[in-house]
Amino acid sequence: MEDVSAVPVPQPRARTADASSGAAPEAPSGSASDSTGSRRSLAAGLLLGAAGATVVLLASGQTWAEGRAATGVGALPLSADGRDVTGAPAALAIVGLAALVAVFAVRGAGRRIVAVLLALSGLGAALSAWAGASDSTALDEEAARTTGDAAATVDALTHTAWPYVTAAGGLLILLAGLLALRFGSRWPTMSGRYERDGTPRPRKAPRTAPDPDRPEELWKALDRGEDPTG
Repeated sequence: MEDVSAVPVPQPRARTADASSGAAPEAPSGSASDSTGSRRSLAAGLLLGAAGATVVLLASGQTWAEGRAATGVGALPLSADGRDVTGAPAALAIVGLAALVAVFAVRGAGRRIVAVLLALSGLGAALSAWAGASDSTALDEEAARTTGDAAATVDALTHTAWPYVTAAGGLLILLAGLLALRFGSRWPTMSGRYERDGTPRPRKAPRTAPDPDRPEELWKALDRGEDPTG
């Protein structure tokens, strides 16, 4: 009987991409797109919040209303800026700036709470500026103070466009807050490298007295003018 030798059967190889065709496996793009989207939303939130607060603070210091108060010698021209009409927009803009900074100092539920505060400060600034666009109380009080007549009122009352500019700035802050609510969970947080974690630090070993017999100590004693053999 002849010997039968076992011949190995070739196994099928896994199909690989043809190098000559230049085809390459597709790389996952989900994480890259999420990172790009978070950076864009972060930049937009910062820009909208800072620009809105700046617009509110600047526009609320401009003249919002003008008029004339009747006096015994004629008509006295009067004007009132935004802070005379209402101080709410400027105060809420400062709150919005603080909330915009605080968004990066907290995380989780705290970040959502601060984002809500940012949005509400912008909404409040816009509504208060819009309400002050037709207000005449500030000019009436100015007329009474200037003329000395408590019943004095302002005639020929006109309003400028600055209250509406202030309201637009408040809407920008509101948009920044909405962006923080929607995308704030993906935004980075301030580094905690300088924060103490509460763990006890290792205590330093107590310093021991120098050995007077060591050569360096003998030389130090000679430098001080002491007799090391004493």
